[in-house]
Amino acid sequence: MPTPHLRFAASDVTKIPPLDLTQQYKTIQGEVEAAVLKLLASGSYIGGEAVTGFEQQFADYIGTTEAVSCNSGTDALYLALRALEVGPGDEVITTPFTFFATAETISAVGAKPVFVDIEAGSFNLDLDQVEAAITSRTKAIMPVHLFGNPVDMVRLGAIAQRHNLFVIEDAAQAAGAEWQGQKVGSWGHVGCFSFFPTKNLGACGDGGCVTTNDAAIAEKITMLRQHGMRQRYYHEAFGVTSRLDGLQAAILSIKLKHLDQWNEQRRAIASRYGQLLAEVPGIVPPQSTADGTAVWHQYTLRVQPGSSNLCDQGEHYRDGLKEKLADQDVISMIYYPVPLHLQVVYQDLGLGEGSFPVAEQAAQEVLSLPMFPELLIKQQDKVVAAIRQATSALVA
Repeated sequence: MPTPHLRFAASDVTKIPPLDLTQQYKTIQGEVEAAVLKLLASGSYIGGEAVTGFEQQFADYIGTTEAVSCNSGTDALYLALRALEVGPGDEVITTPFTFFATAETISAVGAKPVFVDIEAGSFNLDLDQVEAAITSRTKAIMPVHLFGNPVDMVRLGAIAQRHNLFVIEDAAQAAGAEWQGQKVGSWGHVGCFSFFPTKNLGACGDGGCVTTNDAAIAEKITMLRQHGMRQRYYHEAFGVTSRLDGLQAAILSIKLKHLDQWNEQRRAIASRYGQLLAEVPGIVPPQSTADGTAVWHQYTLRVQPGSSNLCDQGEHYRDGLKEKLADQDVISMIYYPVPLHLQVVYQDLGLGEGSFPVAEQAAQEVLSLPMFPELLIKQQDKVVAAIRQATSALVA
C-alpha cells in the first residue's frame, strides 16, 4: 500500500507512474463534481442519505444483506474483530505477507496473530498449512485476497466450519474479485474493504466498509463505530469514532458504477503483461487460478534468483532491476519488503528468519509494475521494453 503522502499523477507523459489517479478522474469529472456540489448544498456532511445510499449499493454489489461503512480499511478489520468478540487470549490465523494493518488490528484487540506461510504462486495463505496452526485458542481465520487475487473460499470455509471458527475476509485490495462467481467479502462472517484512493474502488480520502449477512454483527459494528452508542448519549461499550463522511460516500457511489469496467480493463492489461513477459529471463509473471476472478489491484511479478544473474555492483537483483527501470522513467513498487513476522514490533513472537520461507522469498523477489485501468498500450509497451533492456544489462 503506497503511503498517503505520495502523489500518483503523471506530470511528465514520458514517465510512467505506478498509478495515475488524474486519468481516472478525467473520465468521471462531470459526475463527481455534480454529486459533490449537491452534497455540499445539502448541508448533510456526516451520515445522511449519501452514506446510507452508498452502503446499500455496496451491499448489493458484493451480494450481502448488510454493509457498514467506516473511516478506513484498518478500522473495518478492527471493528469486525471487536464485533466478533475476538480479544485477549484468542488467536487469529493469517498471512505474514500482507500490509501491516492485517496483523496490527489483531494485536489491537488484544489477540495474537498466528502466521501461516503463503503459496508461491498466488501469494495468498497456504491452505495446506492452516489446520496445523489451529489450537484451542484459535477463534478466527483472516485470509487476505492479496493484490486482488481471491483465496479459495470454498476450501477455507470448509476448514473454518470443521473447527467452528470465524472467517474475516481482508478484501482491502479486492473489490469486485470473485471465487467461483461469488464476490469476495460475501463468503466469510464479515468482509473488510478499504477505499483508500489507490484501491480499485478508491475514495478521494480515507474510507472503509464491513460487509456481512448477519444483521446482529452489522448492528454491533454500527454501535462500535459511534462510541458504543445505539441510542445517542447512551454508551454500552468502548467504541471509536469511525465514519465515512458524506462527501466520500457520494464520490464512491459514482465510482461504484464504473468499477466492473475498470476491473475488466485491469484484467486486459494483466493478460497482456503476461503474454509480453512470458519469455523474459528471470521474470516470473503472476498467475490467477481457474476458479478465481482477480481484479489485479497490483500486477506483482517475481524476479527470480538463479534464473538470471540480476546483480549490479553488489546490489540485490530485484532492487537492481527496480533502479534500472526508474532510470528509464518506469516507476515500480515493492509490496512488501519485510514479512510481518520479521517486523520489530513482532519480535516477541520469537519467529526469526526461516520461519516462513515462501513469504520471505517473496519479499525478496516481488516487484509491482504500473497498473491502472487507463494505462495505455504504448505505456505498457514502454514498461516491457524497459524490463527487457534492464534485464539484459544486468546479466551482461
